Amino acid sequence: MFNHSFNKQASMAYKPMQMQKVREMLQRLIATPQDYVKHVQAFSGSVIMSITYGYNATPENDPFVSTAMRLAELVVNVVTVERAVLLSTFPILSCIPSWLPGGRYKQWAGESRSLTRKILDEPFSHVKHNMTTGSASKSLVNDLLSTGIGKDTSFDHEEVVKEVAASALLGEFESILQIFSTVLMFILAMTLYPEVQIKAQEEIDRVVGQDRLPDFSDRENLPYIEGVFMETLRWKPVVPLGIPYVTRSDDIYNGMYIPKGSIVLTNTWAMTQDEGYYPDPATFTPERHLNADRKIAKDFLDPVFGSGRRICPGRYVAEQSVGPW
Repeated sequence: MFNHSFNKQASMAYKPMQMQKVREMLQRLIATPQDYVKHVQAFSGSVIMSITYGYNATPENDPFVSTAMRLAELVVNVVTVERAVLLSTFPILSCIPSWLPGGRYKQWAGESRSLTRKILDEPFSHVKHNMTTGSASKSLVNDLLSTGIGKDTSFDHEEVVKEVAASALLGEFESILQIFSTVLMFILAMTLYPEVQIKAQEEIDRVVGQDRLPDFSDRENLPYIEGVFMETLRWKPVVPLGIPYVTRSDDIYNGMYIPKGSIVLTNTWAMTQDEGYYPDPATFTPERHLNADRKIAKDFLDPVFGSGRRICPGRYVAEQSVGPW
């Protein structure tokens, strides 16, 4: 079900919506540039809500987006590696009352459960209502309900779709954070390296002109812009230690024994700051991703979205959301 709506081919259908939301955000940035953090955050959440539920979020204080972003904040606070290690090493700590120091995570967990229930029910009901009136937009939920994918099980199909959609949304929190943080890192880079901004603007003016904004069809003709995008991901990876995972069985890797239940982290920061691959890694240099012909080098190391079976399922959506910048 996930692959049906988030694979590379399926993600292309979301490009018009993503481009529209980018342009709406640019208008808000022009109107109130001092609120850039709020605008970028609203954009990030609205893209995911649109893809999952076909929901067109309002620019400010949208109830669904606010719920999703609050839940994302709680997940980041509650589900931490250090807390998992402490609780697994000293299980008695789980008995600490929520009102004692160190027990606040229980309050957060309770709020998380309440918000998760809202995320399960309310957006799904919104899609069902729109499907009844014939006004439903393309979305994960609409596609799954319309096509009947996953119906050949003993479980209630609507409940399955509801939980898959909520899982997709919660799973896409990584993508929300990637989009939000990457755009902010891009703004920081352009502030610290104005010469890069000048070169990027010159390429856009030369290829696209000054009568319209760039779109996805221009991307292959903007290698320097692509280099800026790649360098933004590399320069300050927004999830420097990746997403923690737990081993399901004992394993041996390069002679090292990894017992079952170990927390495994991918040190994305070490990979993207490796001087063997990237000389002077602390400097923002888009040219490092271009070959002698000013084309994108094919040997680009890209661990930002994870790897293997646990690679971020929303990576294509996240990349497309940042790409139009």
